[in-house]
Amino acid sequence: MFTRRQIVNLLIPLVLEQILSGLMGIADTMMVTSVGDAAISAVSNVDAINTLVLNLLAALAAGGVIVCAQHLGRDQRAEANQAARQLLLTAVVISSGIAALCLIFRRPLLALIFGSVDADVMRQALQYFFITALSYPFLAAQQTAAAVFRASGRSAPPMAVAAVANCVNIAGNAVLIFVFHQGVVGAAVATTLSRVLSAALLLALLRSPKLTISIRDYRRIRPDWTVIGTVLRVGVPTGVENSMFQLGKLVVQSTVSTMGRPVMAAQAMIQTLDMVQCMPGQAIGLGLLTVAGQCMGAGRVDEAKKYTWRFCLISELTTAVMCGAVWAAAPFVTRVSGMSSESAALTLRIMAIISVMKCILWVIAFTLPNGMRAAGDVRYSATVSALSMWIFRTGGCLLLCRVFHVGLIGVWIAWFTDWGVRAIIYLCRWFSGKWADKQVLRAPQKD
Repeated sequence: MFTRRQIVNLLIPLVLEQILSGLMGIADTMMVTSVGDAAISAVSNVDAINTLVLNLLAALAAGGVIVCAQHLGRDQRAEANQAARQLLLTAVVISSGIAALCLIFRRPLLALIFGSVDADVMRQALQYFFITALSYPFLAAQQTAAAVFRASGRSAPPMAVAAVANCVNIAGNAVLIFVFHQGVVGAAVATTLSRVLSAALLLALLRSPKLTISIRDYRRIRPDWTVIGTVLRVGVPTGVENSMFQLGKLVVQSTVSTMGRPVMAAQAMIQTLDMVQCMPGQAIGLGLLTVAGQCMGAGRVDEAKKYTWRFCLISELTTAVMCGAVWAAAPFVTRVSGMSSESAALTLRIMAIISVMKCILWVIAFTLPNGMRAAGDVRYSATVSALSMWIFRTGGCLLLCRVFHVGLIGVWIAWFTDWGVRAIIYLCRWFSGKWADKQVLRAPQKD
């Protein structure tokens, strides 16, 4: 169904977008780090919650990609357009509700998750949380619009918009932090403005009638509960999976917050560098949803299998390259960011281990399941992800860090265990072939 050129045109912008976002994330972290350990700790803690919301919205968008891609595989453009409209409506409504709850309960929420932290850290965390929570509806619109472009195989527009928005974010950080000395408030304002700009640009581009899937007349969108039900049936399990994943990370973060500022600063930088390492693999996984989804919609299961393994191989190669590049650049990043010698040394030791383990386990644990999700096998992956997260990653972290007092390396030993368990289970599921029996759309009626 797809030529080599179509796949290249889909993947290269996706990978570049993810790498650019990761590099901007490093620059963002370095700028905030210059304000002090309290600032980076505050931002790191709140960003754990922000990432939870982002993952939830991204999972909902991924569900929309699968539905739209399967409709396109059946050459049902009108149905794909309607699914995109309902996805946008659903995402904006859900994100607005989440934003309202976070604004009202931000103090007890931070206290519940992170327990007793320094007063200065809590004060800055509350400021950062308030401003970034306002951006959730715009983040939802941005994620939805980008997903719609990807579903039709057009990943270049989201990449271009992401480049502009990220530059605005970095420029805003530079001005507000270094010129006006606004600290975490400046970082939050810059992030929010970049998300507003990104959403506005993508929604404007999505109005073009020349697109395979376009969304116009936003004010006239009304709920279509049948279509919303189909989108949610695919998106909610993935959203629950991602939410459980991030909730587990919040529990881990609360454990790290008891280890002191140097360890918290090291973990914040490690998570940023780790995120950059897997950016290409995540991008390829998003592309796989589109390709395998269209194949499954057209009933071409063998092609979906072929593309899944091909994308896994590409993901493995790009992940290995990124792991080597990030590991080599880590000493420079820690030095330029002004980290303390203790935090920098801890960061470098753990990043060396992560770089090796990621090359061995990550692709099978996180890219391969997208081929099965594209077929509609979302509940199985959600169940595996949730159980593995809570039993091995979260449970292992609590055991190693709180009972045996292993330190920060214990957190990552638990993470590696989680990756390995997922990889084994997903391989077994793949070779069983049961994932291919799932159905997202109703079978087309025969004449």
